[in-house]
Amino acid sequence: MSQLPHTSGLGFKPEHFHDIMVQPGAVGFFEVHAENYMGDGGAAHAMLTALRADHALSLHGVGLSIGGAQGLNPAHLDRLRKLIDRYQPESFSEHLAWSSHGTAWLNDLLPLPYTQETLTTICTHIDQVQDRLGCRMLLENPATYVTFENSTWTETDFLTEITRRTGCGLLLDINNVFVSATNHRFDARAYLAAFPLAAVGEIHLAGHDAEDLPSGPLLIDSHGAPVADPVWALYAAVLEQTGPLPTLIEWDTDVPDFATLLSEAARAKTVLARAKGGQSRAA
Repeated sequence: MSQLPHTSGLGFKPEHFHDIMVQPGAVGFFEVHAENYMGDGGAAHAMLTALRADHALSLHGVGLSIGGAQGLNPAHLDRLRKLIDRYQPESFSEHLAWSSHGTAWLNDLLPLPYTQETLTTICTHIDQVQDRLGCRMLLENPATYVTFENSTWTETDFLTEITRRTGCGLLLDINNVFVSATNHRFDARAYLAAFPLAAVGEIHLAGHDAEDLPSGPLLIDSHGAPVADPVWALYAAVLEQTGPLPTLIEWDTDVPDFATLLSEAARAKTVLARAKGGQSRAA
């Protein structure tokens, strides 16, 4: 795989296909959910083929259940390999989560206890994925709403050890960090200071919803709103450490018009340019 450009990108939405085609180059790259393209043909593939001709592509999986206690689904891996062979994306990523058990599909990205047993399972699965797909994958940090008493690792140490054992990279979702930090009352900046930033190959930014509970605020990773100001601030702080990185604006519910998404991507591009300028001055 080649690398994504170190600029801002958007998740591809079919309703924006015409707008994209008349503005080639307006976005640095597009990301698609792999499971939406596991058929053999039809309009979805026709649009993706046209999109791929002029744009870098990030393939983002939501169905591997890489943290599941059972083995990976070999048919799902085969479909992923077929997609990668067909479109040659610059990046493939999945989530630190589980979503299936036996024949039951739970249609969610569920949290995991950070234990030695979980670590072994995930590393085994990542090795299998990378061997079958023939590429280095990125693993995304989760947004969480519960923690586990039996966890023996912090999330950042857990992710660091996964990268050390498997050689995989990381997808840093900064909104997920902010959501989890707010929900569990920890310091998002301290979390990011402990995060293995050298392994990050892509960044995600998204919006969230908020509820006020008697115990305090609860944030939901909804992907249905503009990126919040505190998330932008964390993003800028990360780029001060890393320099520019490929950055995706995620907006998957209550999807606005293409112009609104372009404005979010443009804001990310401005932060990226500042990071590049700061990096040049430091050099």
